[in-house]
Amino acid sequence: MPTAASPAPRRALVVANPTAGTVRAGLFDEVVRLCRDRLDSVEVHRTTHRGSATEAVRAATAADLVIAVGGDGTVREVVEGLVARDRPTAAALAVVPAGTGNSNYRMLWADRPWAETLQATLTADAERAALRRIDLGSLAETGELVLLGACSGLVAEGLITARTVQATGRERYTRALPDAAAAHRPYPGRVTVDGTVLHEGATVLANVGGGRYRGGQYLVLPHSELDDGLLDVCVVGAEVPATDIPHLAIEGLLHEQPGVVYGRGRRVVVERLDGRPLCFEHDGELQQLNWTSMSVDVLPGVLPVWGAPTKEVTRVDTQGAVPVGGPAAG
Repeated sequence: MPTAASPAPRRALVVANPTAGTVRAGLFDEVVRLCRDRLDSVEVHRTTHRGSATEAVRAATAADLVIAVGGDGTVREVVEGLVARDRPTAAALAVVPAGTGNSNYRMLWADRPWAETLQATLTADAERAALRRIDLGSLAETGELVLLGACSGLVAEGLITARTVQATGRERYTRALPDAAAAHRPYPGRVTVDGTVLHEGATVLANVGGGRYRGGQYLVLPHSELDDGLLDVCVVGAEVPATDIPHLAIEGLLHEQPGVVYGRGRRVVVERLDGRPLCFEHDGELQQLNWTSMSVDVLPGVLPVWGAPTKEVTRVDTQGAVPVGGPAAG
Protein backbone atom coordinates (compact mmCIF):
# COMPACT_ATOMS: atom_id res chain seq x y z
CA MET A 1 0.00 0.00 0.00
CA PRO A 2 1.20 3.60 -0.58
CA THR A 3 2.60 5.20 2.55
CA ALA A 4 0.76 8.22 3.96
CA ALA A 5 2.12 11.72 3.23
CA SER A 6 5.44 10.52 1.85
CA PRO A 7 8.08 13.27 2.11
CA ALA A 8 10.23 14.13 -0.88
CA PRO A 9 13.67 12.53 -0.83
CA ARG A 10 16.63 14.76 0.04
CA ARG A 11 19.75 12.61 -0.35
CA ALA A 12 20.28 10.17 -3.23
CA LEU A 13 22.76 7.59 -4.39
CA VAL A 14 22.70 7.08 -8.17
CA VAL A 15 23.96 3.63 -9.18
CA ALA A 16 24.55 3.14 -12.90
CA ASN A 17 25.62 0.13 -14.91
CA PRO A 18 27.59 1.48 -17.92
CA THR A 19 27.30 -1.88 -19.71
CA ALA A 20 23.51 -2.27 -19.39
CA GLY A 21 21.67 -3.45 -22.49
CA THR A 22 20.29 -0.12 -23.78
CA VAL A 23 22.36 2.45 -21.90
CA ARG A 24 23.24 5.41 -24.13
CA ALA A 25 25.82 8.12 -23.90
CA GLY A 26 24.67 10.93 -21.66
CA LEU A 27 21.89 9.05 -19.84
CA PHE A 28 23.77 8.85 -16.56
CA ASP A 29 24.64 12.55 -16.71
CA GLU A 30 21.00 13.44 -17.37
CA VAL A 31 19.86 11.49 -14.31
CA VAL A 32 22.50 13.08 -12.08
CA ARG A 33 21.63 16.57 -13.34
CA LEU A 34 17.92 16.09 -12.58
CA CYS A 35 18.78 14.89 -9.09
CA ARG A 36 21.16 17.75 -8.35
CA ASP A 37 18.52 20.25 -9.43
CA ARG A 38 16.15 18.91 -6.76
CA LEU A 39 18.09 17.27 -3.93
CA ASP A 40 20.41 18.40 -1.16
CA SER A 41 22.99 15.69 -1.75
CA VAL A 42 23.72 13.32 -4.66
CA GLU A 43 26.37 10.59 -4.67
CA VAL A 44 27.20 8.64 -7.83
CA HIS A 45 28.53 5.15 -8.40
CA ARG A 46 29.30 3.42 -11.68
CA THR A 47 29.40 -0.35 -11.31
CA THR A 48 32.64 -2.10 -12.16
CA HIS A 49 31.97 -5.76 -11.39
CA ARG A 50 29.27 -8.19 -10.35
CA GLY A 51 28.09 -7.21 -6.88
CA SER A 52 29.42 -3.65 -7.21
CA ALA A 53 25.94 -2.13 -6.94
CA THR A 54 25.17 -4.10 -3.78
CA GLU A 55 28.42 -3.01 -2.17
CA ALA A 56 27.79 0.67 -2.98
CA VAL A 57 24.26 0.64 -1.60
CA ARG A 58 25.30 -1.00 1.66
CA ALA A 59 28.01 1.64 2.13
CA ALA A 60 25.67 4.61 1.50
CA THR A 61 24.04 4.84 4.91
CA ALA A 62 22.95 8.50 4.55
CA ALA A 63 20.86 8.18 1.36
CA ASP A 64 17.07 8.17 1.55
CA LEU A 65 16.76 7.33 -2.18
CA VAL A 66 18.76 4.91 -4.32
CA ILE A 67 18.30 5.27 -8.08
CA ALA A 68 19.21 2.22 -10.16
CA VAL A 69 20.15 3.15 -13.73
CA GLY A 70 20.37 -0.09 -15.68
CA GLY A 71 18.52 -3.29 -16.40
CA ASP A 72 16.80 -5.86 -14.23
CA GLY A 73 20.12 -7.32 -13.10
CA THR A 74 21.29 -3.94 -11.84
CA VAL A 75 18.00 -3.36 -10.04
CA ARG A 76 18.24 -6.75 -8.35
CA GLU A 77 21.78 -5.97 -7.09
CA VAL A 78 20.59 -2.64 -5.71
CA VAL A 79 17.71 -4.36 -3.93
CA GLU A 80 20.16 -6.86 -2.40
CA GLY A 81 21.93 -3.86 -0.89
CA LEU A 82 18.76 -2.17 0.30
CA VAL A 83 17.12 -5.15 1.98
CA ALA A 84 19.61 -6.07 4.69
CA ARG A 85 18.79 -9.03 6.89
CA ASP A 86 19.96 -7.32 10.10
CA ARG A 87 18.42 -3.84 9.83
CA PRO A 88 15.31 -2.09 8.45
CA THR A 89 15.58 -0.63 4.96
CA ALA A 90 16.18 3.11 5.32
CA ALA A 91 16.31 4.19 1.66
CA ALA A 92 13.69 3.73 -1.05
CA LEU A 93 14.30 2.44 -4.57
CA ALA A 94 13.75 4.31 -7.83
CA VAL A 95 14.46 2.83 -11.27
CA VAL A 96 15.63 4.41 -14.52
CA PRO A 97 15.36 1.76 -17.29
CA ALA A 98 18.47 1.06 -19.36
CA GLY A 99 18.49 -2.71 -19.71
CA THR A 100 17.29 -5.45 -22.02
CA GLY A 101 13.82 -6.23 -20.67
CA ASN A 102 13.28 -3.52 -18.01
CA SER A 103 10.51 -5.58 -16.43
CA ASN A 104 11.10 -4.00 -13.02
CA TYR A 105 10.48 -0.54 -14.43
CA ARG A 106 7.32 -1.68 -16.21
CA MET A 107 6.15 -3.34 -12.99
CA LEU A 108 6.33 0.04 -11.25
CA TRP A 109 5.53 2.56 -13.99
CA ALA A 110 4.13 0.76 -17.06
CA ASP A 111 5.74 2.50 -20.08
CA ARG A 112 5.80 6.07 -18.78
CA PRO A 113 8.90 8.09 -19.79
CA TRP A 114 11.66 7.78 -17.21
CA ALA A 115 12.31 11.53 -16.96
CA GLU A 116 8.66 12.08 -16.06
CA THR A 117 8.64 9.38 -13.39
CA LEU A 118 11.94 10.50 -11.88
CA GLN A 119 10.73 14.09 -11.63
CA ALA A 120 7.55 12.87 -9.91
CA THR A 121 9.64 10.83 -7.47
CA LEU A 122 12.07 13.64 -6.64
CA THR A 123 9.19 16.01 -5.87
CA ALA A 124 6.98 13.38 -4.20
CA ASP A 125 4.16 14.45 -6.51
CA ALA A 126 1.24 12.50 -5.01
CA GLU A 127 -0.76 12.66 -8.24
CA ARG A 128 2.00 10.98 -10.25
CA ALA A 129 4.09 8.94 -7.78
CA ALA A 130 3.67 6.98 -4.57
CA LEU A 131 6.06 5.49 -2.06
CA ARG A 132 4.95 1.97 -1.17
CA ARG A 133 6.34 -1.11 0.52
CA ILE A 134 6.24 -4.12 -1.78
CA ASP A 135 6.75 -7.83 -1.26
CA LEU A 136 9.80 -9.77 -2.34
CA GLY A 137 10.53 -13.46 -2.57
CA SER A 138 13.41 -15.38 -1.08
CA LEU A 139 14.97 -18.34 -2.86
CA ALA A 140 15.11 -20.83 0.01
CA GLU A 141 18.06 -22.76 -1.36
CA THR A 142 20.43 -19.76 -1.39
CA GLY A 143 18.69 -16.98 0.53
CA GLU A 144 18.89 -14.73 -2.55
CA LEU A 145 16.12 -12.19 -3.01
CA VAL A 146 13.61 -12.60 -5.83
CA LEU A 147 12.26 -9.27 -7.06
CA LEU A 148 10.47 -9.87 -10.36
CA GLY A 149 10.09 -13.60 -10.26
CA ALA A 150 11.64 -17.00 -10.73
CA CYS A 151 10.74 -19.25 -13.65
CA SER A 152 11.51 -22.80 -14.70
CA GLY A 153 11.47 -24.26 -18.18
CA LEU A 154 10.91 -22.18 -21.29
CA VAL A 155 11.56 -18.71 -19.87
CA ALA A 156 14.93 -19.85 -18.50
CA GLU A 157 15.78 -21.61 -21.76
CA GLY A 158 15.10 -18.37 -23.60
CA LEU A 159 17.96 -16.74 -21.69
CA ILE A 160 20.34 -19.37 -23.03
CA THR A 161 19.18 -18.77 -26.60
CA ALA A 162 19.44 -14.99 -26.14
CA ARG A 163 23.21 -15.27 -25.76
CA THR A 164 23.45 -15.93 -29.52
CA VAL A 165 21.10 -13.13 -30.62
CA GLN A 166 22.62 -9.94 -32.03
CA ALA A 167 20.11 -7.38 -30.75
CA THR A 168 19.55 -5.06 -27.81
CA GLY A 169 16.68 -4.16 -25.52
CA ARG A 170 13.47 -6.17 -25.52
CA GLU A 171 14.10 -7.16 -29.12
CA ARG A 172 16.87 -9.52 -28.02
CA TYR A 173 14.57 -11.70 -25.94
CA THR A 174 11.72 -11.30 -28.44
CA ARG A 175 13.89 -13.00 -31.05
CA ALA A 176 15.26 -15.62 -28.68
CA LEU A 177 12.07 -16.94 -27.10
CA PRO A 178 10.46 -18.37 -30.29
CA ASP A 179 13.69 -20.23 -31.08
CA ALA A 180 13.82 -21.61 -27.56
CA ALA A 181 10.17 -22.60 -27.83
CA ALA A 182 10.78 -24.51 -31.06
CA ALA A 183 13.44 -26.62 -29.32
CA HIS A 184 11.63 -26.97 -25.97
CA ARG A 185 10.63 -30.31 -24.46
CA PRO A 186 8.27 -30.29 -21.46
CA TYR A 187 9.70 -31.71 -18.26
CA PRO A 188 7.94 -33.89 -15.64
CA GLY A 189 7.16 -31.47 -12.87
CA ARG A 190 5.19 -30.68 -9.74
CA VAL A 191 4.27 -27.32 -8.23
CA THR A 192 3.16 -27.04 -4.60
CA VAL A 193 1.62 -23.92 -3.04
CA ASP A 194 1.58 -23.77 0.77
CA GLY A 195 1.79 -27.56 0.89
CA THR A 196 -1.00 -28.22 -1.62
CA VAL A 197 -0.23 -29.60 -5.08
CA LEU A 198 -1.32 -27.12 -7.75
CA HIS A 199 0.06 -29.02 -10.75
CA GLU A 200 1.72 -32.36 -11.45
CA GLY A 201 2.63 -33.61 -14.90
CA ALA A 202 4.30 -32.43 -18.08
CA THR A 203 5.38 -28.81 -17.57
CA VAL A 204 6.46 -26.12 -20.02
CA LEU A 205 7.12 -23.44 -17.40
CA ALA A 206 6.29 -22.42 -13.84
CA ASN A 207 6.64 -18.71 -13.04
CA VAL A 208 6.64 -17.56 -9.40
CA GLY A 209 6.78 -14.01 -8.11
CA GLY A 210 5.19 -10.59 -8.02
CA GLY A 211 6.01 -8.91 -11.32
CA ARG A 212 3.26 -9.24 -13.88
CA TYR A 213 5.62 -9.13 -16.85
CA ARG A 214 8.76 -11.02 -17.77
CA GLY A 215 11.11 -9.87 -20.50
CA GLY A 216 9.41 -6.48 -20.32
CA GLN A 217 6.41 -7.56 -22.39
CA TYR A 218 5.27 -11.11 -21.60
CA LEU A 219 2.24 -11.02 -19.31
CA VAL A 220 2.57 -14.15 -17.17
CA LEU A 221 1.13 -13.12 -13.78
CA PRO A 222 -1.78 -10.85 -14.77
CA HIS A 223 -3.42 -10.74 -11.33
CA SER A 224 -0.33 -10.21 -9.22
CA GLU A 225 -0.37 -7.41 -6.65
CA LEU A 226 2.94 -6.07 -5.39
CA ASP A 227 1.88 -5.60 -1.78
CA ASP A 228 -0.66 -8.31 -0.91
CA GLY A 229 1.78 -10.44 1.10
CA LEU A 230 1.52 -13.34 -1.35
CA LEU A 231 3.41 -14.87 -4.26
CA ASP A 232 1.57 -15.60 -7.49
CA VAL A 233 2.38 -18.63 -9.62
CA CYS A 234 1.40 -19.51 -13.18
CA VAL A 235 2.06 -23.04 -14.44
CA VAL A 236 1.81 -23.91 -18.13
CA GLY A 237 1.25 -27.58 -18.87
CA ALA A 238 2.07 -29.43 -22.07
CA GLU A 239 -1.46 -28.89 -23.36
CA VAL A 240 -0.22 -25.49 -24.51
CA PRO A 241 2.30 -25.80 -27.38
CA ALA A 242 5.50 -24.05 -26.39
CA THR A 243 5.60 -22.29 -29.75
CA ASP A 244 2.27 -20.58 -28.93
CA ILE A 245 3.46 -19.12 -25.65
CA PRO A 246 5.33 -16.00 -26.90
CA HIS A 247 2.34 -14.52 -28.73
CA LEU A 248 -0.18 -15.65 -26.11
CA ALA A 249 1.83 -13.96 -23.34
CA ILE A 250 2.33 -10.75 -25.32
CA GLU A 251 -1.40 -10.59 -26.02
CA GLY A 252 -2.30 -11.29 -22.37
CA LEU A 253 -4.07 -14.55 -23.21
CA LEU A 254 -1.76 -17.14 -21.71
CA HIS A 255 -3.59 -17.54 -18.40
CA GLU A 256 -6.86 -18.31 -20.24
CA GLN A 257 -5.59 -21.43 -22.02
CA PRO A 258 -6.63 -24.98 -21.07
CA GLY A 259 -3.72 -26.59 -19.29
CA VAL A 260 -2.69 -23.39 -17.47
CA VAL A 261 -3.21 -23.17 -13.71
CA TYR A 262 -2.78 -20.14 -11.46
CA GLY A 263 -2.22 -20.03 -7.72
CA ARG A 264 -1.28 -17.74 -4.87
CA GLY A 265 0.41 -18.38 -1.54
CA ARG A 266 3.26 -17.70 0.84
CA ARG A 267 5.55 -20.56 -0.25
CA VAL A 268 5.85 -22.08 -3.72
CA VAL A 269 7.94 -25.16 -4.53
CA VAL A 270 8.72 -26.08 -8.15
CA GLU A 271 10.16 -29.57 -8.74
CA ARG A 272 11.48 -31.67 -11.59
CA LEU A 273 10.51 -35.30 -10.97
CA ASP A 274 12.87 -37.31 -13.19
CA GLY A 275 16.02 -36.56 -11.18
CA ARG A 276 17.53 -34.26 -13.81
CA PRO A 277 18.48 -30.65 -12.94
CA LEU A 278 15.70 -28.08 -13.07
CA CYS A 279 16.45 -25.31 -15.58
CA PHE A 280 15.37 -22.06 -13.92
CA GLU A 281 16.18 -18.39 -13.58
CA HIS A 282 15.28 -15.56 -11.29
CA ASP A 283 15.22 -11.89 -12.20
CA GLY A 284 16.70 -12.65 -15.60
CA GLU A 285 19.73 -14.54 -14.22
CA LEU A 286 20.09 -18.18 -15.26
CA GLN A 287 20.89 -20.37 -12.26
CA GLN A 288 23.78 -22.75 -12.97
CA LEU A 289 22.89 -25.27 -10.29
CA ASN A 290 22.30 -29.02 -10.26
CA TRP A 291 19.09 -28.81 -8.24
CA THR A 292 15.91 -30.69 -8.97
CA SER A 293 13.72 -28.05 -7.29
CA MET A 294 13.45 -24.41 -6.29
CA SER A 295 11.50 -23.03 -3.34
CA VAL A 296 10.38 -19.40 -3.02
CA ASP A 297 9.08 -17.84 0.22
CA VAL A 298 7.35 -14.46 0.39
CA LEU A 299 8.90 -11.55 2.30
CA PRO A 300 5.92 -9.24 2.84
CA GLY A 301 6.40 -5.47 2.50
CA VAL A 302 10.18 -5.41 2.89
CA LEU A 303 11.10 -3.03 0.04
CA PRO A 304 10.17 0.68 -0.04
CA VAL A 305 9.94 1.75 -3.67
CA TRP A 306 8.63 4.67 -5.72
CA GLY A 307 6.12 3.83 -8.42
CA ALA A 308 2.86 4.89 -10.03
CA PRO A 309 0.10 5.83 -7.53
CA THR A 310 -2.23 3.26 -9.10
CA LYS A 311 -1.40 -0.19 -10.42
CA GLU A 312 -0.93 -0.76 -14.13
CA VAL A 313 -4.21 -1.66 -15.84
CA THR A 314 -4.13 -4.61 -18.21
CA ARG A 315 -6.84 -6.10 -20.39
CA VAL A 316 -7.34 -9.00 -17.99
CA ASP A 317 -8.16 -6.73 -15.03
CA THR A 318 -11.68 -6.28 -16.37
CA GLN A 319 -12.42 -9.98 -16.72
CA GLY A 320 -12.85 -10.95 -13.11
CA ALA A 321 -10.64 -12.74 -10.62
CA VAL A 322 -8.68 -15.78 -11.60
CA PRO A 323 -9.56 -18.99 -9.71
CA VAL A 324 -6.69 -19.41 -7.24
CA GLY A 325 -5.42 -22.95 -7.02
CA GLY A 326 -7.44 -24.13 -10.00
CA PRO A 327 -7.62 -23.82 -13.78
CA ALA A 328 -7.61 -20.37 -15.24
CA ALA A 329 -10.84 -19.15 -16.78
CA GLY A 330 -11.16 -19.90 -20.46
